[in-house]
Amino acid sequence: MTSVTILDGGMSRELVRLGAELRQPEWSALALMESPDIVRRVHEEFITAGADVVTTNSYALVPFHIGEDRFREEGRRLIALAGRLAREAADAAGEGTVRVAGSLPPIFGSYEPELFQPDRVQDYLAVLVEELHPYVDVFLGETLSLIAEAEAVQHAVAGTGKPFWISFTLHDEPGAEAKSPALRSGESVEEAARWIAGSGASALLFNCSRPEVMRQAVAVAAAVLADCGRAVAIGVYANAFTTDEEGAANESLHEVRGDLTDDRYAGFACDWVESGASMIGGCCGVGASHIHRLRRRLLQG
Repeated sequence: MTSVTILDGGMSRELVRLGAELRQPEWSALALMESPDIVRRVHEEFITAGADVVTTNSYALVPFHIGEDRFREEGRRLIALAGRLAREAADAAGEGTVRVAGSLPPIFGSYEPELFQPDRVQDYLAVLVEELHPYVDVFLGETLSLIAEAEAVQHAVAGTGKPFWISFTLHDEPGAEAKSPALRSGESVEEAARWIAGSGASALLFNCSRPEVMRQAVAVAAAVLADCGRAVAIGVYANAFTTDEEGAANESLHEVRGDLTDDRYAGFACDWVESGASMIGGCCGVGASHIHRLRRRLLQG
């Protein structure tokens, strides 16, 4: 099988498994405030499971979760802490062995493209980029619902000298796999891939959506990028929780799908690689055991 980069899995459920508290509105940011050692342990467990890349626990470090006042007063410290914890875990694995991706989330809410505010987004992205910069190897704009959010990430990281990846979340309601793949904004994956081709991004990924909708998105993206003559890596890290059409991924700790065992998730991963993906991990509900199993399937056969 072709060379595959193994990403980590979802942070929140692993935090809870290791004893951290999780509640709204802070969500996974609460662990940075109350139990940062557990955040580091989650990174370490994903590395032990076989992750080549760990992502900073900065997804909830936005006013949407911690509030405007706390973002202004504590945001920089917490963002830097998220970066440092991931960097320490990666460095402990051996220099150059594991990379750190700096999570740049949707600033105004997950799965909420209509809430995007282009006139304010850089005020927050700039803080995330500045504080993560010393610790990360690559920036990751993730769970983005519309192309404009990706454009904002592109602008925010310009001049950092570091590569950036863009990851979109997809429509994944029941039956979506029978339709042309689309972002939650309604923009097509084809449109998104054509934007990526000219963006300077070094990877296009799809995350925070059901595994069943990912293969078609990968195939469409691979065809578009080939047509554009661009060698951009494609990746997937899907959700393992039950679908709730009314709620975003980080609104509550959703029930994990009983049918999505480690082996079955690894089977999906093999399908994604066959369709053109070369970066594979997991999002909400995907734990270290999933990552361990998919690494064995993908890299050892």
